[in-house]
Amino acid sequence: MAHFTTSDGLSLYYTDEGAGLPILCLAGLTRTTADFDYVTPHLKGQRLIKMDYRGRGQSDFDSDWQNYTLPIECRDVTELLDHLGLEKVAILGTSRGGLNAMGLAMGAKNRLLGIALNDVGPVIDPKGIEFIKDYIGRNPAAKTHEEAAEAMARAFPEFANMPEGRWLEEARKHYTQDENGLHITYDKHLRDAVLAAGEQMMPDLWPFFDAMAGLPLALIWGLNSNLLSAETVAEMQNRRPDMILGKVPDRGHIPFLDETEAVSALNKWIEAMT
Repeated sequence: MAHFTTSDGLSLYYTDEGAGLPILCLAGLTRTTADFDYVTPHLKGQRLIKMDYRGRGQSDFDSDWQNYTLPIECRDVTELLDHLGLEKVAILGTSRGGLNAMGLAMGAKNRLLGIALNDVGPVIDPKGIEFIKDYIGRNPAAKTHEEAAEAMARAFPEFANMPEGRWLEEARKHYTQDENGLHITYDKHLRDAVLAAGEQMMPDLWPFFDAMAGLPLALIWGLNSNLLSAETVAEMQNRRPDMILGKVPDRGHIPFLDETEAVSALNKWIEAMT
């Protein structure tokens, strides 16, 4: 297992595998490097770097939950790049990871080769935010991975035609199990950070989107998403007619990235950078 130490002393976990175009994979809000297990076999020939944010997975939890913010996560990313001696990378950002990618486009564009956004844009649908607030920071009621898989299937009706056993895979990726039941794989105080952020006025993120001008850009969109609306996608296309768009049917927030439409869009995005 590889770790690096941030400027404020936390040990953050990352993986670095393969050779070729360096693609940094940034996960969703409560997720880990496991977010990208499904797409990894489809990106052979690329150098895939994956990181657990502070407070998630195998990275240190921060003693101050107020540090669970996008600017600090972006700082952690640039420090990882410095640690690896990488001048530039492409970023594949899932949900929160896409927001971080846009933040880096605004503040450190010289470090970027391109950006692929997985079901996220500069406008976050309030329905998605409320759904996240409902579960974040809490262990599930389910006591086993099997029970959690059944609960996920009920909780996410917007997902259809799923690969066999996918919900069980998801449960095992995102919860640990012991004699007391299932446990989340991130700091429960991430909930405090999210609720505190929700009390503040959401900044206008369109300038962050526009900051990606000139970079190869792709968007993977779950057509049943409760976080990314059709109206936002249309405006993203209007501002970036060259944006590669993968529309994934039978998926909500977030596509798994191994769907045919997602893989096709990612391959086109990679071709645009090589």
